[in-house]
Amino acid sequence: MPPASSAAFRSALPDLPELRADAPIGIFDSGIGGLSVLRHVRALLPHEELAYFADSGFAPYGEKPESVIVQRALAIAAFLLKFRAKALVVACNTATAAAIAALRERYPQLVVVGVEPGLKPAAAVTRSGKVGVLATTGTLASDKFLKLQQQVAQATQVDFLLQPCQGLATQIEKGEIRSRETAQLVNRYVAPLVAQGADTLVLGCTHYPFVEPLVREAAGAGITIVDTGEAVARHLQRLLSQQNLLQASSAPGALSAYTTGSRSALAAAFKRLLALDPPVEEVAAAVTAN
Repeated sequence: MPPASSAAFRSALPDLPELRADAPIGIFDSGIGGLSVLRHVRALLPHEELAYFADSGFAPYGEKPESVIVQRALAIAAFLLKFRAKALVVACNTATAAAIAALRERYPQLVVVGVEPGLKPAAAVTRSGKVGVLATTGTLASDKFLKLQQQVAQATQVDFLLQPCQGLATQIEKGEIRSRETAQLVNRYVAPLVAQGADTLVLGCTHYPFVEPLVREAAGAGITIVDTGEAVARHLQRLLSQQNLLQASSAPGALSAYTTGSRSALAAAFKRLLALDPPVEEVAAAVTAN
Protein backbone atom coordinates (compact mmCIF):
# COMPACT_ATOMS: atom_id res chain seq x y z
CA MET A 1 0.00 0.00 0.00
CA PRO A 2 1.45 3.42 -0.91
CA PRO A 3 1.90 5.97 1.83
CA ALA A 4 -0.91 8.46 2.36
CA SER A 5 -0.20 11.99 1.21
CA SER A 6 -2.02 15.06 0.03
CA ALA A 7 -1.56 13.69 -3.49
CA ALA A 8 -3.47 10.56 -2.46
CA PHE A 9 -6.52 12.65 -1.68
CA ARG A 10 -6.37 14.33 -5.07
CA SER A 11 -5.53 11.29 -7.18
CA ALA A 12 -7.77 10.70 -10.14
CA LEU A 13 -8.46 7.01 -9.55
CA PRO A 14 -11.83 5.62 -10.66
CA ASP A 15 -14.65 6.15 -8.18
CA LEU A 16 -14.84 2.44 -7.40
CA PRO A 17 -12.39 0.29 -9.38
CA GLU A 18 -12.89 -3.44 -9.91
CA LEU A 19 -12.59 -5.29 -6.61
CA ARG A 20 -9.52 -7.51 -6.33
CA ALA A 21 -8.77 -10.33 -3.89
CA ASP A 22 -5.28 -8.94 -3.25
CA ALA A 23 -6.62 -5.50 -2.30
CA PRO A 24 -6.63 -4.28 1.30
CA ILE A 25 -9.48 -4.30 3.80
CA GLY A 26 -10.19 -0.89 5.29
CA ILE A 27 -11.18 -0.73 8.96
CA PHE A 28 -12.16 2.51 10.64
CA ASP A 29 -13.35 3.93 13.92
CA SER A 30 -13.58 7.30 15.65
CA GLY A 31 -10.34 6.39 17.40
CA ILE A 32 -8.66 3.33 18.87
CA GLY A 33 -11.79 1.35 19.75
CA GLY A 34 -11.83 -0.38 16.39
CA LEU A 35 -8.58 -2.08 17.29
CA SER A 36 -10.73 -4.49 19.30
CA VAL A 37 -12.30 -5.53 15.98
CA LEU A 38 -9.05 -5.43 14.02
CA ARG A 39 -7.47 -7.98 16.35
CA HIS A 40 -10.25 -10.49 15.53
CA VAL A 41 -10.04 -9.78 11.79
CA ARG A 42 -6.26 -10.21 11.83
CA ALA A 43 -6.51 -13.46 13.81
CA LEU A 44 -9.12 -14.96 11.47
CA LEU A 45 -7.71 -13.57 8.20
CA PRO A 46 -3.94 -13.39 8.79
CA HIS A 47 -3.07 -13.15 5.09
CA GLU A 48 -5.21 -10.11 4.37
CA GLU A 49 -3.72 -6.63 4.02
CA LEU A 50 -5.36 -4.29 6.52
CA ALA A 51 -5.53 -0.51 6.61
CA TYR A 52 -6.77 1.01 9.87
CA PHE A 53 -8.11 4.57 10.04
CA ALA A 54 -8.56 6.29 13.42
CA ASP A 55 -10.58 9.49 13.11
CA SER A 56 -9.18 10.72 16.42
CA GLY A 57 -9.26 14.34 15.28
CA PHE A 58 -13.06 14.10 15.42
CA ALA A 59 -13.44 11.73 18.39
CA PRO A 60 -15.58 10.91 20.18
CA TYR A 61 -18.51 10.25 17.84
CA GLY A 62 -20.94 9.29 20.60
CA GLU A 63 -22.39 12.73 21.29
CA LYS A 64 -22.11 14.18 17.75
CA PRO A 65 -25.09 14.76 15.42
CA GLU A 66 -25.85 11.91 13.06
CA SER A 67 -25.30 14.12 10.01
CA VAL A 68 -21.72 14.84 11.10
CA ILE A 69 -20.98 11.13 11.58
CA VAL A 70 -22.37 10.31 8.13
CA GLN A 71 -20.13 12.98 6.60
CA ARG A 72 -17.07 11.62 8.39
CA ALA A 73 -17.83 8.01 7.42
CA LEU A 74 -18.21 8.90 3.74
CA ALA A 75 -14.99 10.93 3.85
CA ILE A 76 -13.00 8.11 5.44
CA ALA A 77 -14.43 5.59 2.98
CA ALA A 78 -13.36 7.83 0.09
CA PHE A 79 -9.85 8.00 1.54
CA LEU A 80 -9.55 4.23 1.98
CA LEU A 81 -10.86 3.63 -1.52
CA LYS A 82 -7.93 5.62 -2.89
CA PHE A 83 -6.01 2.45 -2.01
CA ARG A 84 -8.62 0.35 -3.87
CA ALA A 85 -9.93 -1.27 -0.68
CA LYS A 86 -12.12 -4.29 -1.42
CA ALA A 87 -14.06 -4.08 1.85
CA LEU A 88 -14.86 -1.62 4.60
CA VAL A 89 -15.36 -2.57 8.23
CA VAL A 90 -17.14 0.14 10.19
CA ALA A 91 -15.56 -0.80 13.52
CA CYS A 92 -17.61 1.68 15.52
CA ASN A 93 -21.10 1.10 16.89
CA THR A 94 -22.08 4.77 16.66
CA ALA A 95 -20.85 5.11 13.07
CA THR A 96 -22.56 1.86 12.08
CA ALA A 97 -25.87 3.04 13.50
CA ALA A 98 -25.60 6.46 11.88
CA ALA A 99 -23.85 5.85 8.58
CA ILE A 100 -23.77 2.28 7.33
CA ALA A 101 -26.90 2.73 5.22
CA ALA A 102 -25.31 5.78 3.55
CA LEU A 103 -22.09 3.85 2.89
CA ARG A 104 -23.95 0.93 1.32
CA GLU A 105 -26.00 3.29 -0.84
CA ARG A 106 -22.89 5.17 -1.95
CA TYR A 107 -20.87 2.00 -2.67
CA PRO A 108 -23.35 -0.80 -3.48
CA GLN A 109 -20.69 -3.11 -4.97
CA LEU A 110 -18.41 -2.90 -1.95
CA VAL A 111 -18.33 -5.35 0.96
CA VAL A 112 -19.40 -3.15 3.90
CA VAL A 113 -19.57 -4.69 7.37
CA GLY A 114 -20.70 -2.87 10.49
CA VAL A 115 -20.91 -3.66 14.16
CA GLU A 116 -23.96 -3.57 16.37
CA PRO A 117 -24.50 -4.32 20.06
CA GLY A 118 -24.87 -8.07 20.59
CA LEU A 119 -28.51 -8.04 21.72
CA LYS A 120 -29.37 -11.35 20.06
CA PRO A 121 -26.52 -13.38 21.59
CA ALA A 122 -27.13 -11.70 24.94
CA ALA A 123 -30.82 -12.60 24.83
CA ALA A 124 -29.84 -16.20 24.10
CA VAL A 125 -27.68 -16.57 27.21
CA THR A 126 -29.44 -14.49 29.88
CA ARG A 127 -31.02 -16.47 32.71
CA SER A 128 -32.72 -13.59 34.49
CA GLY A 129 -34.29 -12.17 31.34
CA LYS A 130 -32.57 -8.84 31.95
CA VAL A 131 -29.65 -7.62 29.83
CA GLY A 132 -27.66 -4.46 30.45
CA VAL A 133 -26.43 -2.57 27.38
CA LEU A 134 -23.39 -0.31 27.77
CA ALA A 135 -23.07 2.05 24.82
CA THR A 136 -22.69 5.65 23.73
CA THR A 137 -25.57 8.10 23.79
CA GLY A 138 -25.50 8.19 19.97
CA THR A 139 -25.82 4.44 19.60
CA LEU A 140 -28.65 4.09 22.10
CA ALA A 141 -30.61 6.96 20.51
CA SER A 142 -30.24 5.75 16.92
CA ASP A 143 -33.17 4.41 14.95
CA LYS A 144 -31.11 1.38 13.95
CA PHE A 145 -30.46 0.39 17.55
CA LEU A 146 -34.01 1.09 18.73
CA LYS A 147 -35.45 -1.07 15.95
CA LEU A 148 -33.07 -3.89 16.83
CA GLN A 149 -33.94 -3.62 20.50
CA GLN A 150 -37.65 -3.73 19.77
CA GLN A 151 -37.32 -6.73 17.45
CA VAL A 152 -35.22 -8.78 19.86
CA ALA A 153 -37.31 -7.82 22.89
CA GLN A 154 -40.55 -8.82 21.15
CA ALA A 155 -39.08 -12.12 19.98
CA THR A 156 -37.49 -13.11 23.30
CA GLN A 157 -39.36 -11.13 25.99
CA VAL A 158 -35.96 -10.03 27.32
CA ASP A 159 -35.82 -6.70 29.15
CA PHE A 160 -32.94 -4.56 27.88
CA LEU A 161 -31.60 -2.02 30.36
CA LEU A 162 -29.91 0.78 28.43
CA GLN A 163 -26.95 2.59 29.97
CA PRO A 164 -25.31 5.50 28.14
CA CYS A 165 -21.65 5.67 29.17
CA GLN A 166 -20.71 9.29 28.64
CA GLY A 167 -16.98 9.86 28.88
CA LEU A 168 -15.90 6.20 28.91
CA ALA A 169 -14.71 6.04 25.30
CA THR A 170 -12.79 9.27 25.89
CA GLN A 171 -10.98 7.71 28.87
CA ILE A 172 -10.05 4.68 26.78
CA GLU A 173 -8.96 6.91 23.91
CA LYS A 174 -6.57 8.64 26.32
CA GLY A 175 -5.06 5.26 27.19
CA GLU A 176 -6.53 5.20 30.70
CA ILE A 177 -7.75 1.62 30.62
CA ARG A 178 -6.73 0.79 34.19
CA SER A 179 -6.85 4.16 35.96
CA ARG A 180 -8.85 4.85 39.11
CA GLU A 181 -10.97 7.43 37.27
CA THR A 182 -11.88 4.93 34.54
CA ALA A 183 -12.66 2.24 37.13
CA GLN A 184 -14.97 4.65 38.96
CA LEU A 185 -16.71 5.52 35.70
CA VAL A 186 -17.20 1.85 34.81
CA ASN A 187 -18.57 1.10 38.27
CA ARG A 188 -20.98 4.05 38.02
CA TYR A 189 -22.44 2.60 34.82
CA VAL A 190 -22.32 -1.13 35.63
CA ALA A 191 -23.51 -1.22 39.24
CA PRO A 192 -27.07 0.04 38.55
CA LEU A 193 -27.55 -2.59 35.83
CA VAL A 194 -26.53 -5.41 38.13
CA ALA A 195 -28.71 -3.94 40.90
CA GLN A 196 -31.69 -4.12 38.52
CA GLY A 197 -31.11 -7.83 37.94
CA ALA A 198 -29.04 -7.90 34.75
CA ASP A 199 -26.99 -11.09 34.54
CA THR A 200 -25.64 -10.31 31.08
CA LEU A 201 -23.87 -7.16 29.89
CA VAL A 202 -23.42 -6.11 26.27
CA LEU A 203 -20.32 -4.09 25.37
CA GLY A 204 -22.06 -1.84 22.85
CA CYS A 205 -19.02 0.23 21.84
CA THR A 206 -15.85 -1.14 20.27
CA HIS A 207 -13.77 0.81 22.80
CA TYR A 208 -15.26 -1.07 25.76
CA PRO A 209 -13.59 -4.50 25.31
CA PHE A 210 -10.35 -2.82 26.35
CA VAL A 211 -11.81 -2.21 29.81
CA GLU A 212 -13.54 -5.59 30.08
CA PRO A 213 -11.47 -6.48 33.19
CA LEU A 214 -12.88 -3.37 34.91
CA VAL A 215 -16.39 -4.28 33.78
CA ARG A 216 -16.01 -7.79 35.21
CA GLU A 217 -14.68 -6.40 38.47
CA ALA A 218 -17.58 -3.96 38.76
CA ALA A 219 -20.18 -6.59 37.79
CA GLY A 220 -19.02 -9.35 40.10
CA ALA A 221 -19.22 -13.12 39.70
CA GLY A 222 -21.81 -14.82 37.53
CA ILE A 223 -22.18 -12.03 34.95
CA THR A 224 -21.86 -12.87 31.25
CA ILE A 225 -20.23 -10.25 29.02
CA VAL A 226 -20.97 -10.13 25.29
CA ASP A 227 -18.49 -8.64 22.79
CA THR A 228 -19.27 -9.01 19.07
CA GLY A 229 -15.80 -8.46 17.55
CA GLU A 230 -15.26 -12.12 16.66
CA ALA A 231 -18.70 -12.36 15.03
CA VAL A 232 -17.88 -9.32 12.88
CA ALA A 233 -14.67 -10.98 11.65
CA ARG A 234 -16.54 -14.20 10.77
CA HIS A 235 -19.21 -12.25 8.89
CA LEU A 236 -16.52 -10.40 6.94
CA GLN A 237 -14.86 -13.71 6.07
CA ARG A 238 -18.18 -15.14 4.80
CA LEU A 239 -18.91 -12.13 2.59
CA LEU A 240 -15.41 -12.08 1.09
CA SER A 241 -15.62 -15.82 0.41
CA GLN A 242 -19.01 -15.46 -1.29
CA GLN A 243 -17.54 -12.87 -3.67
CA ASN A 244 -14.28 -14.78 -4.23
CA LEU A 245 -12.35 -11.94 -2.63
CA LEU A 246 -10.34 -13.82 -0.01
CA GLN A 247 -6.60 -13.25 -0.30
CA ALA A 248 -4.93 -16.20 -2.03
CA SER A 249 -1.41 -15.48 -0.80
CA SER A 250 -0.09 -17.46 2.16
CA ALA A 251 2.22 -14.64 3.24
CA PRO A 252 1.36 -12.59 6.34
CA GLY A 253 -0.80 -9.61 5.42
CA ALA A 254 0.64 -6.11 5.74
CA LEU A 255 -0.82 -3.67 8.26
CA SER A 256 -0.80 0.11 7.98
CA ALA A 257 -2.56 2.81 9.93
CA TYR A 258 -3.72 6.39 9.45
CA THR A 259 -5.09 8.95 11.86
CA THR A 260 -6.50 12.45 11.92
CA GLY A 261 -5.10 12.72 15.42
CA SER A 262 -1.64 12.06 16.83
CA ARG A 263 0.58 9.56 15.04
CA SER A 264 2.48 8.79 18.23
CA ALA A 265 -0.75 8.25 20.19
CA LEU A 266 -2.08 5.71 17.67
CA ALA A 267 1.30 3.97 17.45
CA ALA A 268 1.38 3.73 21.25
CA ALA A 269 -2.15 2.29 21.28
CA PHE A 270 -1.19 -0.41 18.77
CA LYS A 271 1.79 -1.36 20.89
CA ARG A 272 -0.02 -1.20 24.23
CA LEU A 273 -3.24 -2.93 23.21
CA LEU A 274 -2.18 -5.33 20.45
CA ALA A 275 1.62 -5.57 20.79
CA LEU A 276 1.93 -4.42 17.16
CA ASP A 277 4.13 -1.77 15.57
CA PRO A 278 2.68 -0.88 12.15
CA PRO A 279 3.63 2.23 10.19
CA VAL A 280 1.31 5.07 11.21
CA GLU A 281 0.75 8.29 9.28
CA GLU A 282 -1.13 11.43 10.19
CA VAL A 283 -3.51 12.65 7.49
CA ALA A 284 -5.34 15.92 7.10
CA ALA A 285 -8.38 16.13 9.36
CA ALA A 286 -10.36 17.79 6.59
CA VAL A 287 -10.71 14.62 4.55
CA THR A 288 -13.67 15.14 2.26
CA ALA A 289 -16.14 12.70 0.76
CA ASN A 290 -16.34 12.17 -2.99
